[in-house]
Amino acid sequence: MFANVPNPIPARMKGLNRAEICDVNFQEFVKGWDGAAQPKPAAHEAILDGSALDAQGFRELFGSQLISRHLDLMARVLRVQNKVFYTIGSSGHEGNAMVARATRHTDPAFLHYRSGGFMAERFRKIPGMDPIMDSALSFAASAEDPASGGRHKVWGSKPLWVLPQTSTIASHLPKALGTAIAIEHARRIGHALPIPDDSIAICSFGDASSNHATAQTAFNAAAWTAYQKLPAPVLYVCEDNGIGISVKTPDGWVARNYRHREDLDYFYADGLDLAEGYGQVQAAVEHCRRTRRPTFLHLRTTRIMGHAGTDFEIEWRSIDELCRVEASDPLLRSAAIALESGLMSKDEILGLYEATRKKCFDAAEDADSRPRITTLEEVMRPLAPYTPDKVKAEAGRCDYADKRVEVFGGEAKLPENQPAKHLAIQIGMALHDLFIKYPESMLFGEDVAQKGGVYTVTKGLHKAFGPKRIFNTLLDETVILGLAQGYANMGMLPLPEIQYLAYFHNACDQIRGEAASLQFFSNGQYRNPMVMRVASLGYQRGFGGHFHNDNSITALRDIPGLVVGCPSRGDDAAMMLRTMMAMAKVDGRVCAFLEPIALYMTKDLYEAGDGLWLTEYPSPDQAMALGEGRVYAPDGGEGDDLVIFTFGNGVPMSLRAARAIEAKHGWKSRVVDLRWLAPLNDDFIRAQARNAKRIIVVDEGRRSAGVGEGVITAIVEGGFGATPLRRVVGADTFTPLAGAAFLVIPADEDIVAAADALAG
Repeated sequence: MFANVPNPIPARMKGLNRAEICDVNFQEFVKGWDGAAQPKPAAHEAILDGSALDAQGFRELFGSQLISRHLDLMARVLRVQNKVFYTIGSSGHEGNAMVARATRHTDPAFLHYRSGGFMAERFRKIPGMDPIMDSALSFAASAEDPASGGRHKVWGSKPLWVLPQTSTIASHLPKALGTAIAIEHARRIGHALPIPDDSIAICSFGDASSNHATAQTAFNAAAWTAYQKLPAPVLYVCEDNGIGISVKTPDGWVARNYRHREDLDYFYADGLDLAEGYGQVQAAVEHCRRTRRPTFLHLRTTRIMGHAGTDFEIEWRSIDELCRVEASDPLLRSAAIALESGLMSKDEILGLYEATRKKCFDAAEDADSRPRITTLEEVMRPLAPYTPDKVKAEAGRCDYADKRVEVFGGEAKLPENQPAKHLAIQIGMALHDLFIKYPESMLFGEDVAQKGGVYTVTKGLHKAFGPKRIFNTLLDETVILGLAQGYANMGMLPLPEIQYLAYFHNACDQIRGEAASLQFFSNGQYRNPMVMRVASLGYQRGFGGHFHNDNSITALRDIPGLVVGCPSRGDDAAMMLRTMMAMAKVDGRVCAFLEPIALYMTKDLYEAGDGLWLTEYPSPDQAMALGEGRVYAPDGGEGDDLVIFTFGNGVPMSLRAARAIEAKHGWKSRVVDLRWLAPLNDDFIRAQARNAKRIIVVDEGRRSAGVGEGVITAIVEGGFGATPLRRVVGADTFTPLAGAAFLVIPADEDIVAAADALAG
């Protein structure tokens, strides 16, 4: 690209690493430039003839590029001194500063990790902020890092509306789309946004990441939305540097793959040339904001200095190839523009270059002296906030009595004035109550609207609250959970429904890597509250197989900060939902509500027609504290002969087994319904185990991974490990179809057999 770039490497540069070579390249290019300069443009004049970028804009963008570059160079030097802990750089991607300039600081941004230029430029939007010091604190993992509090090197800022991302592939693309849709949806439900109504969502990623399944599902959903004429103002910025770590992207692949996609509007911009590219970037931004359509900006970039500080490209790329890549350095083109336009002299450029270097190193040395996280308590503080008194007050708040009467159709029709009902109906009534209580709530998923869900749990909600709040989505769990995060980002309270627990595994990372991690990696500054409802567990008779009888709760319990609840009866379900919504509202928590499919319609407990598994609806001021279990004990007795710990389907099974065990062995048994599966209430478990003569843990999860291990650990660590104990669990297999399904999950007789073993 530039004749003055050393190529091949002169002998005097042979001992330098690639970062040092790029550093020297820039300086020698500026010193050796011998072109003709135009008359210096005024601040408001075009930097070059025909450019949409004025001289003042160029000067600031060039400054942002230099900040980004010197942060990279500083990180490479100080990493070996253990003063910096992150070396994935932005070198070659500095042109993304144009996207920051062309957008607003109130446009929510979900950024690729090579976004140093973008961040430096966005910092200009609010006077007094310092991109160099803030970045240095983040690089140094300082507890004073304003983005994450020293928990991770992330690009993030609360005042600049940059939501921290830790995803390195494409898992942030669905929630960027969800945020864009939420911006438009807010107007339709009368919800006040925390940002201007005409904001757009920005999402950047690499060319290699564009091939990821999560990216493809986001693009498909964006087009699906646009096809239906629904606004979705998301600007997807594909920063195409032609390589993913060491795997090259075929020439022309990104353009060929995305230029002609219907309902995903394609724009190209040269990110290596500020004078040429700015107008192209501006056109894409203006199109997205004006049309409110999903927009794909293909931004040409390059990657110099390798993937990260540990990537020694010289070991797997030829010198000639590296020199060609380094010759395309966008900073060289920016220096040439500054010189050609007459805006800056060689000395001015080199002076700015060295002054920026000094600022970055000075900031890094300062950041290294700042405190770092030193305790586990500090690490975990923003992970799972819980304010019990506030949650209790919010869960029991009932200041909407008149509206309840209106929605339910009269005082006599209020659910608490109805006969006892089964689980599915009580969940549905609780959802009606919650939608009255929280006008910012919305429920969405597959088949949840007019149909009322596969099991009619959401029946009546669409009619009562309309399609703006109760609506179907496309059949894509990743998108459903991406939407939930987007709505939550905009201050709403989403209740996404995942039709079956097995379907959740298709989209697990939207909760594990994205939703549940946001408060942690933003140091509590951002939150995306939600209550995810999932039809779950086994024991469906005559239907299902694995995908409709999934008991893999471990995948949820392993997600830090996630609240997991599982009711076994209708009144519990209503009170747990109220608490979960309060936790989402008050503390920003992400919650998973597992609804046992086999108990949805269950009415009887011991024998047909007894109606003992029907429950009355708890009044709307009643809620259940996190971790509060239910104990079924014999009338007037403690039931210490045998204590059975269980949840979900295991509760009615254990109650039936306890009756059989008493008839067989004469034992008075106590059945403990855990109800809350994450976090487990260890104190409650130990209190129930304290006087137990024998213990059985009933867990329909698999033997190698379930809930039971946590229960047993709590018992043993509580000092009750000597108590005779048996575990009744599912087998380590997938669930087959028809009657064979009941061979792999616990049954009443298995619990009785465990008691027989304890008796023996």
